[in-house]
Amino acid sequence: MSRYLYDFHVHSCLSPCGDADNTPNNLAGMAYLNGVRIMALTDHNSSRNCPAFFAAARRYGVVPIAGMELTTAEDIHAVCLFETLEDALAFNDEVDERRMRIKNREDIFGEQLILDDEDNVIGREEDLLINATTISLDEAPQIAAKYGGICYPAHIDRQSNGAIEILGDFPHYAGFRLAELHDRENTEEYVRTYGLEDIRLLFSSDAHYLHQLREGDENDWIEIDDEPFSEELVRHRLFEDLRSS
Repeated sequence: MSRYLYDFHVHSCLSPCGDADNTPNNLAGMAYLNGVRIMALTDHNSSRNCPAFFAAARRYGVVPIAGMELTTAEDIHAVCLFETLEDALAFNDEVDERRMRIKNREDIFGEQLILDDEDNVIGREEDLLINATTISLDEAPQIAAKYGGICYPAHIDRQSNGAIEILGDFPHYAGFRLAELHDRENTEEYVRTYGLEDIRLLFSSDAHYLHQLREGDENDWIEIDDEPFSEELVRHRLFEDLRSS
């Protein structure tokens, strides 16, 4: 059994609010330096930088997870994680069909850059990624599960795009077994106030800048039986652990 420090919520320069320095290689390199050994790339409503991130993470010995931060029809953010890159990209295609198309204003929102595994720009997302999709919060986990994914509400302790702030309560009706807190100090209050005793809470950075990436924290680890070691085995065991919550 090995302990893996994790960060399951990170943005690259594809997210309009993500810094240009948040390239796949820089994210993977900082993860390694910070002691994080499993990292998920979760850009707003897109997984198109995940292929480059997978290649970069492998150079540093970081186990990559392909993901997305989905904006639901209620304007709530949800983290979606996938066991394989192929599944994440298939989910991305379905989300593309459910996006509300508004042209990005780079002078206001910033660039949305798609990179290759050497951090070269190979494309730009022309339509704004941060606006809501037509996928409802209770529909999101079902669609993610269709592609073998896991979905849970992001940063429920934040006012901006947090499920509790928008709905007034935790969405127990949707059957979530996981949720993300941004600030660990809010744990006791949120568990008590919103009845989260049976919800497994995960803590991730939601980093939009390199300096916001999570550094090694003794509480932010998952124990995984990784022998005989392979990246695929670690991901599989991780998803088994998350689904068992």
